[in-house]
Amino acid sequence: MRVKFSLALLCLFCFKLSISQSFVDSLKRDTNYIIQDSILIQTKDGAWVSAWAMRKRNVKEQLNTILQFTIYARQTDIRKIKEAADKGYAGVMAYTRGKRYSPGETVPYEYDGRDVYDVIEWITQQPWSNKKVGMYGGSYNGFTQWASTKKLHPALKTIVPSASVAPGLDVPMTNNVSMSFIFPWIYYVSNNKFLDEKDYQGPHWNELYEKWFQQGRTYRSLDTLLGRPNKVFHRWLDHSVYDTFWQSMIPYKEEFTKINIPILSTTGYYDGGQIGEMYYYRELFKYNPNAEHYLLIGPYGHFGSQGFPDSVYNGYRIDDAAREPIHDIIYQWFDYIFKGAPKPAILKDKINYQVMGTNEWKHSPSLNKMANDSLVFYLTDKAPGNKYGLTTKKPSANSFLHQRIDFGNRNSRNSYYYFNQVVYDKLFPNNGLLLLSDPLKQETELSGNFTGVLKAAINKKDMDFSVALFELMPDGRYFLLSYFMGRASYAKDIMHRNLLVPGKKETIPFTNSYMTSRKLARGSRIAIILNINKSAFEQINYGTGGDVNKETIKDAGVPLNIKWFGDSYIKLPIWKE
Repeated sequence: MRVKFSLALLCLFCFKLSISQSFVDSLKRDTNYIIQDSILIQTKDGAWVSAWAMRKRNVKEQLNTILQFTIYARQTDIRKIKEAADKGYAGVMAYTRGKRYSPGETVPYEYDGRDVYDVIEWITQQPWSNKKVGMYGGSYNGFTQWASTKKLHPALKTIVPSASVAPGLDVPMTNNVSMSFIFPWIYYVSNNKFLDEKDYQGPHWNELYEKWFQQGRTYRSLDTLLGRPNKVFHRWLDHSVYDTFWQSMIPYKEEFTKINIPILSTTGYYDGGQIGEMYYYRELFKYNPNAEHYLLIGPYGHFGSQGFPDSVYNGYRIDDAAREPIHDIIYQWFDYIFKGAPKPAILKDKINYQVMGTNEWKHSPSLNKMANDSLVFYLTDKAPGNKYGLTTKKPSANSFLHQRIDFGNRNSRNSYYYFNQVVYDKLFPNNGLLLLSDPLKQETELSGNFTGVLKAAINKKDMDFSVALFELMPDGRYFLLSYFMGRASYAKDIMHRNLLVPGKKETIPFTNSYMTSRKLARGSRIAIILNINKSAFEQINYGTGGDVNKETIKDAGVPLNIKWFGDSYIKLPIWKE
């Protein structure tokens, strides 16, 4: 995460805030609406949830309710509940305990699921409610919807989660590696009753990461270096695997069997929340194969997948067909569920995905039917130009590629973090192994999640590794397709650590990559960057086998030496006509 801040940006923010507040004040005076502004709902355990509600004044019948539950408390949320009212619903916005007018401290994630239940119960007791509720929203708001299904209220008839967080699985760690971007977010949402925009946009976060990196201190020391103790941060680090602490927040295993409401999920190929959203999607069908759950996914980022896609993302001009107004589709879904309107036309099957480079949408009954074939590439040290490469012919299991990482040297960096900007740039080096295939002999549609099995021998007990996947186009440009990043000792079981044996050839599978779909050009090459984490933006695993949160640069010892064996492979799902 790179955040930049300036006085000019602050002035612009304050100007927009004053306009927004003026809008809020004028809307509150609008006699066409009934607004309940300062609702406090008591939960079963005695806490208080702040909420507000809005509906059209001239509507006499009882209404379906559109609910959002969020930690992002803003006065401008009135726009969202007004939209629900204008579309013939009652709109309700409720907040994580401790936010807006709720007393007490703000604790992300831990109570939201049960608090949503109590908010829905409150809604059903209102004279304007017909006791039918739908929820939507993205990121944290997507998480609260899934959290609400852990104990499903009878009045909750549908959810439309977008880019949903899955605590313990994609934040604060992904595949058991803690990432630093979430650290300032804790202060952002908990410094006050609303949001601390000024602090969040400040330059001190990048300065903090760099200071931590250069000093080589423990990951737990981030808040000490900042000079602002953070007990939420430490509570998260106390649970560095997907244990009962995280499992208590969202549906887990057999709990998915009880989710029997229709669901529409949206996410994007470049959505940082895709890992979370796809966890819910896969688990629901695993435990409830007949679920009415639709997925809409395209070349969108985190915010575009929640509402209105960017026409250009990461330098890529998305196909015209991909510019679907997702926010409009969400309300079409609500009208389908609550008013008997047709189902949104784009939802032709359970999986609805846009194939980049084709200007077309495709539709599949399941994730595994997005592809009907695969391309398998092995690692080779016999590539043209004395470079490492990828080959479709399985080489000798004894051949290997060598990589060396000196964790004690802070003049170099290794990270998946830089992959989506440039490849081998002096300013943002990733310093990984770049591996290239031969040119593709024909156009090839890649659709789904790439997976792989790495065979490696290292001189330490653990490592955090990444595999970034690109299309190297005939004109020399690299196009980011997907990536995986994770901890080797949890490759086979995210709940139990299995340390590597130094010097032993180990098998390290990976599956939890980002889904993508793109028509690869004839003459393009498959490119991967195989790398180890050593940067300022995620914790550093020094390989001692101890608690990574407590390791320091003093644990660096000798450099990490890796033999990546030739019988390692990556597997790309493809569609053949």
